[in-house]
Amino acid sequence: MSPLPQTKLAKSTPQNLPATQTFWASFLQTLKDIFADKGVILMLIIAPVIYGFFYPWPYSSEVVNHVPVGIIDNDNSNLSRTIARYASASPQLDTQRFINAQAAKEAMWSDQIAGYMIIPSGLEQQVLSGKAAHVSVLGNGGYFILNKNVQLGFLQAISTVSAGIEVKKNIAQGAYSPTAIKNTQAMPLQIIPLYNQTEGYGAYVVPAVSILILQQTLLMATAMLIGTWYEQRRHATSVRGWLGRIMALSMLSFIIGCFYYGWAFELHHYPRGQNMLGSLLFLLLFCPTVATLGCVLGLWFRQRERGLQLLIFSSLPIFFLSGYPWPANQLPEVLQLVRWLVPTTPAINTSVQLNQMGASVAQVATGFYALAGLWLLYFLLLMLLRWRTRPIAKNAAVE
Repeated sequence: MSPLPQTKLAKSTPQNLPATQTFWASFLQTLKDIFADKGVILMLIIAPVIYGFFYPWPYSSEVVNHVPVGIIDNDNSNLSRTIARYASASPQLDTQRFINAQAAKEAMWSDQIAGYMIIPSGLEQQVLSGKAAHVSVLGNGGYFILNKNVQLGFLQAISTVSAGIEVKKNIAQGAYSPTAIKNTQAMPLQIIPLYNQTEGYGAYVVPAVSILILQQTLLMATAMLIGTWYEQRRHATSVRGWLGRIMALSMLSFIIGCFYYGWAFELHHYPRGQNMLGSLLFLLLFCPTVATLGCVLGLWFRQRERGLQLLIFSSLPIFFLSGYPWPANQLPEVLQLVRWLVPTTPAINTSVQLNQMGASVAQVATGFYALAGLWLLYFLLLMLLRWRTRPIAKNAAVE
């Protein structure tokens, strides 16, 4: 038998696989390729760190105050002036007067004010005669944070004035002053926010978006790296080799996740660390799941730039599909099923519950099971694509 067939047979046996196809060799080679590729470093490390610093800044004030609003006083009485004075004293509102509702509407349409209050004529007379009186408050529903402040600011002013009128009426009927004050609110309302004590928008949205940032940057970096290997015909490797690649990519993303949980949230005073061990266990499962999906997409796209071009526009739809900013049961039935194919669907709620609410791992076990199922699905798809692209790698090696 000639030596040439023996050489081919030796190369095809598992015992003679290239060194880069072992787990640790593939792990180290992947790290080397990552740090040798400026584009991958930018997406995998630099971009999420920059997001951690600059994305929360617009929400640093947390609570919105001094929202510009308008007041139309058609009554021009002592009561209406008292209501307007209490509204002007509210730290949530910055009031200005308008002569009629049309002028206030035009100011709201041009974004000069976020809402306005209309005090109808005859208000004081209706109140003094014991009749039901109404004050209209209109806000711009397109900006729900501003609209909330408009409604609450005017509500507090009107409620305070109404309580004072009720106290005076009870005293006039012979009630004892402390008793009259107490009876104005038979069941006092006390609102205590549990997991977002400042009730700020930043503490609500940034911890959730951070998980989306981790996912998207890892997906794009992985797809770019795998696409580069495919173009260079270096993508083929063993099952252990793919596991080493996934481990290397996951390790770097895990470090960025620890940066978010341990430092970025603390810098901006967001609730954190309620269940830090559970959060770390979550990252240990989330990062490999996303990295495996990135490998699948990289083999599918087969080009370095294609993954970046397609994935960069998917962030906003994925965030809405997660069910965090929009109720998932309000989505079309097809999307309610499709959204579970994306890691952020179970990941965002699981992360928030562990980190901000202090939930135990057992209480969020469904999220862990979903991520584990997605990892298994992605890995099976990866093995399928590996099998389909293997002949291309063999032909390239022979050539």
